[in-house]
Amino acid sequence: MSKNGHKLMIIPLGGMGEIGKNMTVIEYNKEILVIDCGLMFPEEEMLGIDIVIPDISYLIENKHKIKGIVMTHGHEDHIGALPYVLQLLDVPLYGTKLTLGLVEGKLREVKIKKNICMNVIKPPSSVKIGSFKIDFIRVNHSIPDSVGLAIHTPVGIICHTGDFKLDQTPVNGEKADLNKFAELGSKGVLVLMSDSTNAEREGYTMSEKVVGQTVEDIFRTVKGRIIVATFATNIHRIQQIFDAASKFDRKVAIVGRSMVNVANIAMDLEYLTV
Repeated sequence: MSKNGHKLMIIPLGGMGEIGKNMTVIEYNKEILVIDCGLMFPEEEMLGIDIVIPDISYLIENKHKIKGIVMTHGHEDHIGALPYVLQLLDVPLYGTKLTLGLVEGKLREVKIKKNICMNVIKPPSSVKIGSFKIDFIRVNHSIPDSVGLAIHTPVGIICHTGDFKLDQTPVNGEKADLNKFAELGSKGVLVLMSDSTNAEREGYTMSEKVVGQTVEDIFRTVKGRIIVATFATNIHRIQQIFDAASKFDRKVAIVGRSMVNVANIAMDLEYLTV
């Protein structure tokens, strides 16, 4: 609580203790900032259900307070609910170039015609949204243009890591800004909201560059057709496949609606080169 009596509230609408539908409400003095807007794929017992989105009844009741939705990255569990939520809420969006590019693609796909205010933020830039100042902090993840957030409020700093992995040799050469996180720690953080996926497993995740070497070895030794399955948004993995195919004079065919859509967006925005 601040000196003037205003309370800071952090309300998770999804993503706590589950994989998917990440959405967090940060509220202070009648102003709301929303972090992420994801979907979740149904559990086995949810027969007839295609997707699950967060319960946004609180946001609908308080839509006059919402100052914006900030996205940490472009995975479905962080942006996938936007086509549904934006039909009920008229709010500006903030995110990195690739993240907003993927959002635009999703909105085109469902034919949402109303104008959505999209604000492209390039880390390490900051933006003021109502009473909140948000620093965008580069992190490494399985999709480019992922960020963590330092949300400056009148009562202290909320550090939201977004999804991340520690990779000292990322494919695109852009390492996570660990110095910024250290700086925040020195200043003092009110709340740390951290990704914890696989935190209970010992060891660490190998660098994506190691995977790239394995991909190249396969292309070098296999003489016949090669079928590679990967997430559509793992653009660095797709780039490594393209590079290996080019090196060994192979042709590439992209199959699947999501894969084709994401690859086209990534190529248009120059995150993927052929």
